[in-house]
Amino acid sequence: MEMIAASRIIKAQRRVREARPYAEQIHEVIKGLAASNEVRGHSLLAPHESVDRVGVICITSDRGLAGAYNSNVLKLAERTIRQEGEQGREVALYQVGKKGLGYFKYRGRTAERSWQGVSDQPSIEDAQAIGDAVMDAYRDGNLDRVWLVYTDFQSSLTQVPSRMQLLPVDPDEFEGGQQIPAEFMFEPGPEEILTLLIPRYVEAKIFAGLLESSASEHASRQRAMKSATDNAEDVKEKLSRVMNQARQDQITTEISEIVGGAEALSQRN
Repeated sequence: MEMIAASRIIKAQRRVREARPYAEQIHEVIKGLAASNEVRGHSLLAPHESVDRVGVICITSDRGLAGAYNSNVLKLAERTIRQEGEQGREVALYQVGKKGLGYFKYRGRTAERSWQGVSDQPSIEDAQAIGDAVMDAYRDGNLDRVWLVYTDFQSSLTQVPSRMQLLPVDPDEFEGGQQIPAEFMFEPGPEEILTLLIPRYVEAKIFAGLLESSASEHASRQRAMKSATDNAEDVKEKLSRVMNQARQDQITTEISEIVGGAEALSQRN
C-alpha cells in the first residue's frame, strides 16, 4: 500500500499541475472582461442582504489508513460549522467522501448532498456536479454563503487543512486586469461570456480543491503505511529476540536436566 500510494502521489501532482493553466486562463479572461464591464451584479458575486443559511463543502477520502488526513480536515469543518452556528446561522453540509459522511452521520448531522467514489481520482465532471448543487442553491436563495474545506497539498511531507469562501465570489479577485483590445470581437457579447465563465471559475476552484485533497490523501497514506511497516519490523525484531531467549532458556533447561540425570545414574552405579 505504501508503494501504491507513492505512485499515485506522482499522478495526483501531475493532475494538479495540468489543471492549473485552465483555471489561471479563465481567471485572466474574466479579469480582462471585468476591466471594461461591471461584474459585481452577477448572481454569484452579489452578496445576499443577510446571511441566514451557510453551506459547507467538506472533502474527505472514501478509504481509511491515511493517518490523520481525515481527522484534520474534519476538525476544520467542525470548527467552521460551529463558528457559523454561534452566529445564529443554519448550516447545510455538502459532503465529499465516505469517511466524512460516516463521521457526521454518527454525530447526528445529515448531509444536504453527498458524493462518494470521488476522492481517489476526481474529474472535472465531479467538480461540475458539486458546483451545480451549491450554485443553484445560492441563486435560489437557499444558501447565503458557501465554504470549501479541503486539504492543501504543499509537499509530500506537508498537507494543510484549508478553508476558502467559494460563494459569493469576491469581485476583488478580478481587479487589476488589462482591458481586452478593441480589435477582439466577442460572440456572444462580453456580458454573456462573463455570465458563462464565472460558474466555470467556481467549478475550477472546486476541482482544484478536489485535486489538492487527492494528492494529500495519497501522501498521508504513504506516510501512514511506511510508519506501519516500520512498526511491524520493530515488533518482529522484538518478538524474534523474545523467541530466541525462550529457545535458549529451553535448551539450557534441557541440558541441565540431561547433566543432572547423567550425574544421578553415575552415583547409583
